[in-house]
Amino acid sequence: MKRPAPPEPPPRRKRGLSEEERALWEQVARQIKPLRKKQRVVRPASAAPAEPIEVAAKPAATAKPHPVKRIVKPLKAPTPTPPPALAPLGRRERSHLSRGRKDIEARIDLHGMTQSRAHHALFAFLQRASGDGLTFVLVITGKGRSVGPDSERGVLRRQVPHWLGLPEFRALVVGFEEAHIGHGGEGALYVRVRRAR
Repeated sequence: MKRPAPPEPPPRRKRGLSEEERALWEQVARQIKPLRKKQRVVRPASAAPAEPIEVAAKPAATAKPHPVKRIVKPLKAPTPTPPPALAPLGRRERSHLSRGRKDIEARIDLHGMTQSRAHHALFAFLQRASGDGLTFVLVITGKGRSVGPDSERGVLRRQVPHWLGLPEFRALVVGFEEAHIGHGGEGALYVRVRRAR
């Protein structure tokens, strides 16, 4: 058996404002400044109140000045300092290397390699030499061979000095010079290695 639903409460009647409340509200509403610049429409009172109602006026809140917004520039990542420029080997160093008074501590032969393979091999070799604290190494490029009268000779012979001038290599190399004839002459380079810090 179903229970009967509880009776619904009677609807509430909205209570209207009394004349005193309406007058008080309008007096307060006149003292308030609207946020927007729209004019507020004030309804005329239907009947004037018997006695004027005094409302203590609150002092108008002074507008606080808006804080000045400072534009903060985003921090830039510190730019890495470029490696120093290459310096030629001193005359004394070159002389000592060519006469065998200074040891060539390592050598790499790039003969027969493609440019891409030679580039990677040279970079890895110089990284190891720098990490091992070596000072002078020999890079053998080969002189190249000519196939015809107008053909270019020695692609690696031309490219390796260019590569050694690139920033990635300058971080590993202090300077370089063409080797003495006894170490390969035009087809080889003495390279002074920058020691790793």
